[in-house]
Amino acid sequence: MAAAEGAPTLLDLLLRPGRESSRDVTLDVLWLLGLGLLLIGTGLGLRDPWAPDEPRFALVAQDMLRSGDWLFPRVGGDLYADKPPLFFWLIASATAATGSLRIGFLLPSLLAGLGTVMLAYDLMRRARGREVGLATGFVLLLTFQFVWQARQAQIDAVLCFLTTLSLYGLLRHLCLGPARGWFLAGWAAAGLGVITKGVGFLPLLALLPFAVLVRRRWRAAVPRVGALGVAGAVAMLIAIGLWLVPMLVASTAGGDLLAYRNEILFRQTVTRYADAWHHHAPVYYYFVEIIPLFWLPLIALVPWLWPRWREAMRGRSTLIAVLLAWVVIVVLFFTVSTGKRTLYILPAVPALAMAAGPWLPELLRARGPRRLAFGLGCAIAAVAGLATVFLAVQPDRARHVADLYGINPVLPLLGLAICTAAVLAVLRVRDGWLAYAGVLAAVLVFTGLVVYPGINDVRSGRAFMAHVEQASAGIPELALVGAKEQYLLQLRRPTVNFGNARALERDDEANDAAAWLAADPARGVVMGKRARDRCFGDASAVSLGKANNQHWFLVTGAPDAACVSAGDPAAARYYLPPDVALNTGG
Repeated sequence: MAAAEGAPTLLDLLLRPGRESSRDVTLDVLWLLGLGLLLIGTGLGLRDPWAPDEPRFALVAQDMLRSGDWLFPRVGGDLYADKPPLFFWLIASATAATGSLRIGFLLPSLLAGLGTVMLAYDLMRRARGREVGLATGFVLLLTFQFVWQARQAQIDAVLCFLTTLSLYGLLRHLCLGPARGWFLAGWAAAGLGVITKGVGFLPLLALLPFAVLVRRRWRAAVPRVGALGVAGAVAMLIAIGLWLVPMLVASTAGGDLLAYRNEILFRQTVTRYADAWHHHAPVYYYFVEIIPLFWLPLIALVPWLWPRWREAMRGRSTLIAVLLAWVVIVVLFFTVSTGKRTLYILPAVPALAMAAGPWLPELLRARGPRRLAFGLGCAIAAVAGLATVFLAVQPDRARHVADLYGINPVLPLLGLAICTAAVLAVLRVRDGWLAYAGVLAAVLVFTGLVVYPGINDVRSGRAFMAHVEQASAGIPELALVGAKEQYLLQLRRPTVNFGNARALERDDEANDAAAWLAADPARGVVMGKRARDRCFGDASAVSLGKANNQHWFLVTGAPDAACVSAGDPAAARYYLPPDVALNTGG
């Protein structure tokens, strides 16, 4: 049904109710891909990797390409056991295919985001019709956490695609099938998810509520998994074995490789989940601080969806019940762990969009949700406008932002405020969802084309590393204490570091740097104030200014004797940038 005003809205023309031809499916795919490229792809190639995670992942992939060692990820010559390697393989492959790290490091997330939208569209199209599929894909693309994470080079967008692919394969067989090939693909996708991030097995937990419902005589296309479940488990093990088997074989050599095996199989999986040592957050974190904001506007539809979901449960809709149960399982799974990050629950977003899908065409046209979407768009436009006015009348604040990020914020904010206001004025409440989509597009396009290039030199460490290289030009050997991956990524000269991720060993790292510096007085070390105060109080120091919330110094001369005696010079890792030579790993 069209909006209350009577004449068809632009949204009606987009959804094309009642049309199910293959041509309409093709139009849907093209429209969703086009919107996805606009929201996710704008700015691709215009920035370098940014902290906290992107430089590390890009550095690992870059070193895989030049060293040929795709089995054991390394950061600055040090083995990196925090994550399995599949995501790094994808970045390395994309970089090799495009010839550009700036494109390659973001391309896997972009393609994963688009692929997730297509999976959600296709499953709901097959289950409830083409219009439902299109509305599902559309609302998923408007959900902030989903579209924002697909713009970042973090593992979670790719993990989200693999978990959605796994759910798609399982549910297409069990609820829409039979489709044995897709069921096996669902298990294999879970296996690929495991070698992307350990929690890739989560889609398989959807089999638990499915089994419970089937025992209660709910409808299912395939009520029993049977021997196919064993074949699925084999498919999953084969997918995991693509990396795990050769890694286990290689690690029998012992030494650092054996330590890597134990770290990634035990400490970075079971221990990290059960007794996390960082990213601590309270038990209510996702329910209070993340979901109400980051899942907008999808989560704001729950008051309208709730009675419809309740009716679906009364009608024994197995597909909707399993999707909703899996959303709850994912959120509770990460809630139980003491370590929490915003992006951990991202895989639940496509499942929630699909669970809402059957009623989205109706809700997108309803007056209340249209006003909600338009109101969200107005709030974003108002924030841009108020921020413009505030910074325009407070030039000191604007200069502070410019000093921090390298871009004067007033003109970009003014342009954004004008564009968002124009979108809202043209589309109005009657097309509230398209108005919100237009506002979101304006924000992301301005971010990609204006903000990214403007702040890149600061955010990426490029400007700071240029300053370091200039200051250290006469020093034959240079080391970094507390080496940040973005610094290694930007430096064009050989450097030394003392191991990756030693935040819990800062004093030991400073000792190691002191021992290394004492061996040759012609050397220099770049370090933060803490390390300087601990071990280099009497050495010569040149201030390099502030970066990443630290004051940095270039230190030469004699370190403190106590630190030298406590340090281990063998901890030094020699790192050679790609345009110098292959990394030998120290």
